[in-house]
Amino acid sequence: MWFYEKWLARANAGVLVSVLGLLLTVALAYPLAARLPIAVQILAHMGTLIFAVGGVKIAYVARLAFLSKLGRPVH
Repeated sequence: MWFYEKWLARANAGVLVSVLGLLLTVALAYPLAARLPIAVQILAHMGTLIFAVGGVKIAYVARLAFLSKLGRPVH
């Protein structure tokens, strides 16, 4: 069970990091776009897609899987 606890902690950290990265890239891509060069804007838009699709969703599904393996309620 300690194995699942360790991976649950990593999945929770992954969700947190991904959400923070998503907030940062959205801030760079939209409200701060006028102050940034086009290359940074492009990277910010790409980062938004990567964090939203890749980071948050995958980490959250992993979190749900480890909660299920530990017998805890999955919301």
